Amino acid sequence: MTNTDVTTARPWLDAALPIDERVQLLLDEMTVEEKAGLFFHTMIAIGDLDEANPIFGTPSAREFIDVKNMTHFNLLGAAPTGREIAAWQNELQRLASSTRLGIPVTLSTDPRHSFSENPGASILAGPFSQWPETLGLAATRDPDLVERFADIARQEYTAVGLRVALHPQVDLATEPRWARQTATFGEDPELSGILGAAYIRGFQGESFGPGSVSTMTKHFPGGGPQLDGEDPHFPYGREQVYPGGAFDLHLGPFEEAIAAGTRQMMPYYGMPVGTEYEEVGFGFNRSVITGLLRERFGFDGLVCTDWGLINDAEIFGQPFPARAWGVEDLTPRERMRKVLDAGVDQFGGEDCPELLLELIADGSVSEERLDVSARRILREKFELGLFENPFVDEDAADEIVGRAEFRAAGEAAQRASVTVLTNDGALPFAAGIKVYVEGIEPAVAAAYGEVVPAPDQADLAILRLQAPFEQRGTTFENFFHAGSLEFSDEVIAHVRTIAEAVPTVVDVLADRPPILEPIVAAAAAVTVNWGVSGAALLDVLSGVASARGALPFDLPRSMAAVVASRPDVPFDTADPLFRFGHGLTL
Repeated sequence: MTNTDVTTARPWLDAALPIDERVQLLLDEMTVEEKAGLFFHTMIAIGDLDEANPIFGTPSAREFIDVKNMTHFNLLGAAPTGREIAAWQNELQRLASSTRLGIPVTLSTDPRHSFSENPGASILAGPFSQWPETLGLAATRDPDLVERFADIARQEYTAVGLRVALHPQVDLATEPRWARQTATFGEDPELSGILGAAYIRGFQGESFGPGSVSTMTKHFPGGGPQLDGEDPHFPYGREQVYPGGAFDLHLGPFEEAIAAGTRQMMPYYGMPVGTEYEEVGFGFNRSVITGLLRERFGFDGLVCTDWGLINDAEIFGQPFPARAWGVEDLTPRERMRKVLDAGVDQFGGEDCPELLLELIADGSVSEERLDVSARRILREKFELGLFENPFVDEDAADEIVGRAEFRAAGEAAQRASVTVLTNDGALPFAAGIKVYVEGIEPAVAAAYGEVVPAPDQADLAILRLQAPFEQRGTTFENFFHAGSLEFSDEVIAHVRTIAEAVPTVVDVLADRPPILEPIVAAAAAVTVNWGVSGAALLDVLSGVASARGALPFDLPRSMAAVVASRPDVPFDTADPLFRFGHGLTL
């Protein structure tokens, strides 16, 4: 079939036509069932297109596309190489192209360039270049570095067919206990706005089009002020509170994101308590989505809910309720209608178009309302160039993903993000000294000194710790580090014992701001990181690379100060041990 024959049969494929006209031509051809499928954006995993996903209990790709008419998927996990991801993506697109209308798939992803793994929030880097977490990018204070990261990530994403970033996360980390801080730019509204805008520019490019990755900025209108710092993935974390009256302060980074051209927006799970807005989860909240985002800020991009607002689910074999906070008593159909009435376009983490079709059939939702969102959704596919070329070059994917210069840039960013809090002269350490290490592979440390098996044989000990968190009752909950920020007595005693035997450097992975006073009192030097390899850390500690990082949030002095602080107000813990921006040079 010639190109002329194709565009005659499917006139929306004529790239010479204006996009609005192409959208309308396609929309006019679509059945209500095909329109309904556009509204669902759920998880998918690399593998056989005919096999269901046992972990998340989701249907096969073939059922999603052929039966449910769905074309938006959040890719879980990775593969060993860029080629394998690209080949699977192409197979998925061939399946989509075989349908009646041939609407291409849009693949999205959570962050996948750093060191953390959480099936609800992030993915290990795998074959991609590896960078510090977003908090680490913030610790560099460098918008150019952030934009360079995002540009590299854009190239790696597009090489394998990933076209929507379910990030950046520009929430303010104003509640020190909150579990989602590691993917934010920290506590300061101005810095978060500046770096979030740089991130969006890098992913979307100078002009939005076929080379872009569309950014879904989250979590509108700011997810930081959680009651007791608990996460609203879970019922006990559903409330967002504003005792400091600082609701509007959290909007600042989102205004910057909109000004930078972010294409999509994700509202948070939480429900505002004690504000002028309806006390329901933000995805259900017309006063926030239509009143604030659409009308006040003039945002006409695509709005997709956070994952799992409509139906209860089973994750890792354990039941979890829908995140229908404030509307728990509504049926799934009623929840769906409320989300649409709020002004949302897509249901994240759901695959139930049959419910939407029931709402249309009984007149609860009009086809005209369907068309409002369908136009936004289809326009995004057209502008990304997916109708012209949904396929990727598998050879190029292997060359681009994890390219040596990209890996080197990620490692340089890791080194630049390491933040030195204290140093009594132990750093930088001299090459060749005797070192005792915990949390660093001895083979890695051997490139910097003689690794010894016991502290009393060493000239210097280097210990790596994880910021504290409380164990919770289920596997899924424990991916979200929450609760107390205090180290256990056992950890503190262990650090003291080693520090009494030899000058000791303690490095802490600060995915939340830990209470470090007892560690600082014992150690010769203390550093924090936000995702850094052992070699990159040792480059900084040994002086091979300069220490440049600065804290993206305050480090509180005590849990009493954390509990007494207002969760919506930045820099509100009394007498912090170290303030935002602190960082020594070596």
